[in-house]
Amino acid sequence: MKLTTEMRNPATMHIDTLTTENILQMINQQDKKVAEVIAQPAILTVISQMVEQIVASFKNGGRLFYIGAGTSGRLGVLDAAECVPTYGTDPEMVQGIIAGGKLAMTEAVEGAEDSLIGGKEDLIQHHLSANDFVLGLAASGTTPYVIGALDYATEIGAKTGAFSCNEMAPVSQHAQYAVEAVVGPEVITGSTRMKAGTAEKLFLNMISTTAMIKIGKVYGNLMVDVKPTNEKLVDRAKRIISDATGVDYALAAEYYEQSWHQPKVAIVMINGGVSREVAIDALKQNDDFIAKALASLRN
Repeated sequence: MKLTTEMRNPATMHIDTLTTENILQMINQQDKKVAEVIAQPAILTVISQMVEQIVASFKNGGRLFYIGAGTSGRLGVLDAAECVPTYGTDPEMVQGIIAGGKLAMTEAVEGAEDSLIGGKEDLIQHHLSANDFVLGLAASGTTPYVIGALDYATEIGAKTGAFSCNEMAPVSQHAQYAVEAVVGPEVITGSTRMKAGTAEKLFLNMISTTAMIKIGKVYGNLMVDVKPTNEKLVDRAKRIISDATGVDYALAAEYYEQSWHQPKVAIVMINGGVSREVAIDALKQNDDFIAKALASLRN
């Protein structure tokens, strides 16, 4: 099988002879092609189907697992980790698993991605259930570790998806939903941390952000479940309350305290003119969506 991700890029054959500025321009020109590939209607349709299934898993008490090796695995771990501070999710809700474990985040773990049973074993350790969604990430689309993980997920009844950057990728045959984002040969032959990595990052941003919007983690375009774990995020939480309600920063800060540091609750308290307890109950009765909670208070 001839992999596009391993081919030489005819546009960059002589990149080593160019000036620094021209090298940078060439890399940028290649990068511009990535977003266009992800924007293809057929790809967006499959991503949409994945998101709907992931949301269904969340609502059924399930989790989302990203699983991959090398750069693909690292990007999955990154996206999962960012869900916690950005959307206030439990660390268990979205998890990234990389072949070779934590060491592989910073060092290459020889042979880890070639193990067909490694992915299965890692999912067993995470107590995978039929309610979960497993998203296999493999730029080449051939990674045995990922294929084994997807097969195990299918075996126990979990829903599955796959992302790769080659046509007719083997990994696609092992998932219910498959995205093949063919971004073409890399600037430096085989360096899939470049265009393939960028494509995967765009894909993961779309997956996690849209899923979080669909479960009420966003109001307008504000991250209303932000976890204020440092001074910058505390300030952001107060500004979110102010932006969502129209009150000044000082009053937003007061409600931030009254809501026990929960921006979403503070917003319902202010816009609904209710107590903290009533705001919490309204959110609980409306699947944690602010707009729905406020509408119920007006009725």
